[in-house]
Amino acid sequence: MFAGVHDADSLPTLERLLRFSGARQRILAHNLANLDTPDFRPVDVSVSGFRAALGEAVDARRARSGGRGGPLGPVESDDVRFDDAGRILLEPRPIGDNILFHDGNDRDPERLVQAMVENFEAFRVTADLIRTRYEVLLSAIREQP
Repeated sequence: MFAGVHDADSLPTLERLLRFSGARQRILAHNLANLDTPDFRPVDVSVSGFRAALGEAVDARRARSGGRGGPLGPVESDDVRFDDAGRILLEPRPIGDNILFHDGNDRDPERLVQAMVENFEAFRVTADLIRTRYEVLLSAIREQP
């Protein structure tokens, strides 16, 4: 019974997006923390690749269930996968313009901070949407308007 409630609507999609944003934020924070580390090359995962894979999984779910919901299939891109338990597995790749400084570092603090802010906003909006969905479910359970 609860699986049908949890797999309904956009909750599985929002959950995957929230997990992705949280895991990516850790990667971006790691990049920023190593800004002055000699020979450090920042890494990241493809946001557009993840979005495309998520869109394909949503389309496949709609086709499979006739738009009634159900479990979300695998969401896999070149560097993002989810295992059977729903854990996210990221395989970040080096990013940057390969303009190395004298210490061998490929740093671009403005771009790193911009990516962190954009990712945080995606996380925050997704968390707000999930909270709203669960508030609606709790109201229905409590039979309150």
